[in-house]
Amino acid sequence: MSYRKALTAAAAAGVLLAASGAAADVKFGALYPFSGDLALLGEESYRGLEIAVEEINANGGVQGEQIVLERGDAVDNNQAIGEARRLISREQVAGIFGSYASSRSIAASQVAELSGIPYFELGAVADEVTGRGLEWLWRTNPTAEHMGQLIVEMTVEAIAPRLNRDPGDLRIAIIHEDSSYGTSVAGHQERYGKEAGLNIVTVQAYPANTVDMSSLVLDLQSRDIDVVYQTSYQNDSVLFLQQADEAGFKPAAIVGGGGGYSLQPTADAVGHELIDGVLNADFTQYLVNTEATPGLEDFVSAYEERYGTFPRSGHSLNNYVGAKAILQALDEADGFDPDVIAETMAAIDIPAGQTAAGYGMLFDDTHQNERAAMMGLQWQDGKLVTVYPEEAAYAPMRLGNE
Repeated sequence: MSYRKALTAAAAAGVLLAASGAAADVKFGALYPFSGDLALLGEESYRGLEIAVEEINANGGVQGEQIVLERGDAVDNNQAIGEARRLISREQVAGIFGSYASSRSIAASQVAELSGIPYFELGAVADEVTGRGLEWLWRTNPTAEHMGQLIVEMTVEAIAPRLNRDPGDLRIAIIHEDSSYGTSVAGHQERYGKEAGLNIVTVQAYPANTVDMSSLVLDLQSRDIDVVYQTSYQNDSVLFLQQADEAGFKPAAIVGGGGGYSLQPTADAVGHELIDGVLNADFTQYLVNTEATPGLEDFVSAYEERYGTFPRSGHSLNNYVGAKAILQALDEADGFDPDVIAETMAAIDIPAGQTAAGYGMLFDDTHQNERAAMMGLQWQDGKLVTVYPEEAAYAPMRLGNE
């Protein structure tokens, strides 16, 4: 049975149950930036949650109840707070899924914490998300630390050898947007870089909504930078690549940190020739050795049938994996009281290599998934392919004259 036919059958079954008076719903909030500057990845993240919920509902729901998603638009921090309050007090959700943007997640999850309502973070990476000792928040996805550590590791083990350079001889610049997201990743890049003996020449922050990076580009050019690490959203990724090209600044490697560098619209905006060779560390993407990501091909098929296009980013995949694991675990529980949900989350134990994202799931004392992991990626011939680690690689990394 196709994805669409399965959902149609489930909907028909739901109608019959409703007619017999046996149907029941359980509400969960879906709090993402659906409008504003971060809407593209907010919507992409929500799509992964939506597919997970539709699959679960098609198979009978959770504890016999159909899941209903109540959307909240976290366009900025203040609205994230207001929408979290609305979802909890008016919609009376059993928990909230979200939220992709770290600053929105940090703001909204504090509301949930004070209300004693579970908050499931499926995409935000900043340290503070799980670094505040919250009782009712769990994060399934990899973090800023995973990103920073992977980028340094990839520099030492793959980038420097391909450039025929000693890692310590490379002149490295760290640039980042100045929210919790960019600041967290940059801090880990600097710390792990120094531990690895890398030469971090400069660390510079800028506002994510900047409209001109030319002075930053010229500064990096004047410092003879070999490798640029940029942690960014879409607009500032595009702006940096375009203005670096205009200035003739061509470092030996550019390594993005997540978000903007994983998006097909970013590649389309700057042109495939300009983005070709650019590296990135991020959530699991789609051109990967699928032996390391069981279920990924099924997710892509479901996504294409549901939305009529190929996934735009790995954010949908990671939200799907996190949400599906949580909802499947809750199906084995008895009720949706916060204490029951907390016990269920503590019992989740999925080994590495058994989800469509490749990583497993087990929550530590801070409620961070300690089995989460990122992968190294590269734009090659207009496509974002996995190049690191070797066991997950879709293609070899290309640098220099390769």
